Amino acid sequence: MRCIVTAGPTYEPLDKVRRLTNFSSGRLGSELADFLMDRGHEVMLLIGEQATFRGERKVHTVETFTTTTDLGEHLRRHGGDSVEAVFHAAAVSDFTFGKIWVRSAQGDLTEMRSGKVSTRQGTLLAELLPTPKVIAELRQWFPKAWLVGWKFEVDGDRSSVVGQAEKQIAECRTDACVANGPAYGPGFGLVRAGGCMHLADSSALFEALEKFMSS
Repeated sequence: MRCIVTAGPTYEPLDKVRRLTNFSSGRLGSELADFLMDRGHEVMLLIGEQATFRGERKVHTVETFTTTTDLGEHLRRHGGDSVEAVFHAAAVSDFTFGKIWVRSAQGDLTEMRSGKVSTRQGTLLAELLPTPKVIAELRQWFPKAWLVGWKFEVDGDRSSVVGQAEKQIAECRTDACVANGPAYGPGFGLVRAGGCMHLADSSALFEALEKFMSS
């Protein structure tokens, strides 16, 4: 089967030298891509430019992305009926920068426009704007593919993360969602319409994903 796996973080520039990004090494998505290759699938890996994982890549094709918009453009460009599965494991930044203001000692705000925001300006205020939801576009770009999203959460408990995963599936018309993170606890939850399957480690997760994809 023809598969696309996204991995690693996007970033959003503050100016020409600074950026906002996520804590993501890209390891899980990279290892999933290699696992699928070993099982005989044709795999394209889209990996964040800032990913720190440098393990072996066995996939047919590797492309790097930068911002959330750039990742979306890569996916849109490769969209179509020929792609049979998309595993969207990338850590997409939820926010990008809007306007930047410097605040004077008197509390007055002045908008800054600079290629490099100076630290000598004093206290700065940055506007954070939501980034486009790439996962919400996947069904349009890949109408016949088996789509899997990720839901990594820090706050809450396992049931709340599973609930958010179920909501993602319903809203984005995906087929499954992998729930994990400190709120979920050790292991992974593979959430589908029939409920949540707990998987102890990444090896078990990869086996389950490949099984459901091929069924």
